[in-house]
Amino acid sequence: MKKSSLHSIARWSALSSFLVSLALMAMGKLAASGPTLIAFFLLLSVGLRDLETYKGYAFTILILAAVTSSLYYPQYFTEWNGYKLSGLIIPLLQLIMFGMGSSMSANDFIAVVKEPRGVIIGILSQFTIMPSLGFVLAKYSGLPPEIAAGIVLVGCSPSGLASNVMAYLAKANLALSLTITSCTTLLAPFVTPLLMKLLAGEYIEIDVLTMMLDISKMIILPIIAGLVFNRLLRGNTAWMDKVMPQVSMFGIAFIIVIITAAGRDSLMNIGPILIFIVLLHNGFGYLLGYWSARLLKMKEADARTVAIEVGLQNAGLASGIAKGLGKIATIGLAAGVFGPIMNITGSMLASYWHKRSPDQLT
Repeated sequence: MKKSSLHSIARWSALSSFLVSLALMAMGKLAASGPTLIAFFLLLSVGLRDLETYKGYAFTILILAAVTSSLYYPQYFTEWNGYKLSGLIIPLLQLIMFGMGSSMSANDFIAVVKEPRGVIIGILSQFTIMPSLGFVLAKYSGLPPEIAAGIVLVGCSPSGLASNVMAYLAKANLALSLTITSCTTLLAPFVTPLLMKLLAGEYIEIDVLTMMLDISKMIILPIIAGLVFNRLLRGNTAWMDKVMPQVSMFGIAFIIVIITAAGRDSLMNIGPILIFIVLLHNGFGYLLGYWSARLLKMKEADARTVAIEVGLQNAGLASGIAKGLGKIATIGLAAGVFGPIMNITGSMLASYWHKRSPDQLT
C-alpha cells in the first residue's frame, strides 16, 4: 500500500475517532472518551505528514496527544515503580542544552560582533517585553500566587529552541535567531533570577543566588560540555546533528506531559483562565516583538525573527526552575500550558509568513 493511501486512511480514521469522542462526551461518558480522543490526535499527526501545508503541525499535534493522555491517565506520568517522573525534568533539560552546545561553535559568537544591533535589540526585547507582560497578566489574573508566579517565570525565561525552527519556516533571519537564542540562554542564569526577584517576589520567596546556581547547572555546564564535545570531535558528529533535534523534541514533549500530569487537578480547576492568559502572553509577545523591531527600522526578515524569539519561550527551562523550587505542580503549570500553545501558534504564524516573502515587505 502506498504511503499516501496510509496517510489518507489515518486522516479518515482520525475523523471517525473525533466523532466518536464527541458522541461519548455528549452522552456524559467523559472518561470513556479518553482513548478515542487520544487516537484522534495520534492518527491526525500521522495523517498530516504527507500534506505540505500542514505537515509542520504534526509534532504539535503529537504533543497534544501526549498531553491528553496525561490528563486522562495522570497516574502513568507521575510515578513508575515508586520513582517520581518529575525527577527526569532536569536531566532531560540538561541533555537538550548539551545538544544545543554540541551544535554551536565560535562562529555563533562572532556573529554578535559582526552584527550587534539586531542581536542587542532581540535580547533587550526578550528580557523586557515578555517579563513585563507576564507581570501584568499575573497581577490581574486573580490566580493563586504560585500559579501567577509561574506566568511571570515563563516571561522571564529565554527564547526556546523551537524559535529556530519557526524562524526557518517563516523565512526569517535564521542566523540572527540562532544567535539571539544562544545569547539569551547564556544570559538566563544571571538575568532570570533577578527579574523573578523583581517581578514575582510578592508571590513566592526568591533566593537569587540559589536560582542562579540552579540555572547554571541546567544551562551553562551542559552547553560548555557540548561545546567541548563539538571541539574535540569536530567533523565526526554528523550523526548527532540528526539525532539531537529528535531527542530534544522528545525531551520537551515528555517534560510537558510530566508537568501536566503533576498539575492536573489545578489545571482542571483553572484551565480555561490559564489557557486564555497564556494565549494573551504568547500573542502579544509576537505582536510587540515584531513592531518594536519595525519601529527600530529593522528589516522585515529580522523583525519576524525578533517576533518569534520574543513569543516562543523556553518552557522546558521554566519547568526545570519550577522543579528546582519544588513547585512543579503549581509554578510549573504555566510552562506546561505554554509549551503546546506556543507550538501551535508558532506553527500558524510561521506558515502565514512562509507564504509571504520578506523581500516584498522590507
